[in-house]
Amino acid sequence: MNCSNPIDAAVLADYWVAALAKPEEEAVEEHLLNCDRCGTRLREMISLAEGVRRLAREGSLRMVVSDAFLQRAAEEGLRVREYAPAPGGSVECTVTAEDDILIGRLAANLSGSSSVAYQESITFAKAAPTNKMIARLVTFEEGGGERLLGEYIFNHTRSLPGPGAW
Repeated sequence: MNCSNPIDAAVLADYWVAALAKPEEEAVEEHLLNCDRCGTRLREMISLAEGVRRLAREGSLRMVVSDAFLQRAAEEGLRVREYAPAPGGSVECTVTAEDDILIGRLAANLSGSSSVAYQESITFAKAAPTNKMIARLVTFEEGGGERLLGEYIFNHTRSLPGPGAW
């Protein structure tokens, strides 16, 4: 199962999402037909991506999501709970057992967008005690320094019974 010319992981990922030009795609396919090692690596990448996608759909990851992702989630019947404090402001928030995805909408002066949709782990939020979370949105300057775009306070109130409830 050795490969004298393994396909780069980025090329495998582009192949999987059909982002390669036709000649490059054909070359990758030809290689995969004759190379079990690269085929195994591609299957492992697909499995990993599917696992991450599943966790994202379950709302278990902390990550920035797109409005298209949120729209698809709502269309699939998932309940999206969203809070949008003003920059420098705070918001009272909670989650219920019926919520599937928790979004903090971080408004700021951004090029091409007016806010960032930050997905907090719904698994974490459902188990968390009453607490305060401070989110900071920063940008990195060319010289390497960072600049604060906004700070947002989420005052979470525990509403579900169980461990961690006060």
